[in-house]
Amino acid sequence: MSSLKSLVSAIALAETQLQLEDSVTGKIGEYFAAKRYRLFLLSQLPAVASRSKLFKLAISTEYNPVLRYLLEHHAPVHEEVLLPTEKWKTICPRFDHAHVMVGPIVDGGNLIGGLALTRDRHSLAFNSQNLLDLSALCLHISTRLTKIQSPHRQLNSDCLKLVTPRELQIARLVAQGLTNAEIGRSLWITENSVKQALKRMFRKLGVASRTEAIALLFCSSTTDC
Repeated sequence: MSSLKSLVSAIALAETQLQLEDSVTGKIGEYFAAKRYRLFLLSQLPAVASRSKLFKLAISTEYNPVLRYLLEHHAPVHEEVLLPTEKWKTICPRFDHAHVMVGPIVDGGNLIGGLALTRDRHSLAFNSQNLLDLSALCLHISTRLTKIQSPHRQLNSDCLKLVTPRELQIARLVAQGLTNAEIGRSLWITENSVKQALKRMFRKLGVASRTEAIALLFCSSTTDC
């Protein structure tokens, strides 16, 4: 079985998001003796949920206290931290989801996804050491995923002077392909607040679209910023 050190090395060597989601996450699942495991991005969940009513319910913060904790605290958690023993089974009756643990994937201070692991009813619950290990792994995954998603981009220092820190946060999420609604959920602001921030940013930069704004704010490392 993989060690924590070898998992950190595997994360650092991953060249694509697919490698992180597939082979690296598989090794992490084995390390935690998980029945099921998944690295997910919040921007991808709406599309998946639209194909499954059950999955849509599972990612509802009103229904799922573990996911709600992740969104509110950006910290790793397992079900027994939040609920009495056995209570989780009344929320999720799946045999292979009897125990669940999830950790945060962040970028620029924003929650962009999570790493979820489950065990079946015959397995022991996750414990405090598991949470510490997951926290360390999520930190390395977050760092690596940020580098993978923007391998050749750096900030344009001249344009950076024109925007506020919040506008820059929004611009980073736009660059990741998130919609206004998804950006609002990630930053805990309304969709209209996102729209207004983008309008102000467009006006400052002298552009008329999201694409133009991102092209100005971020430039290839092979060009002169």
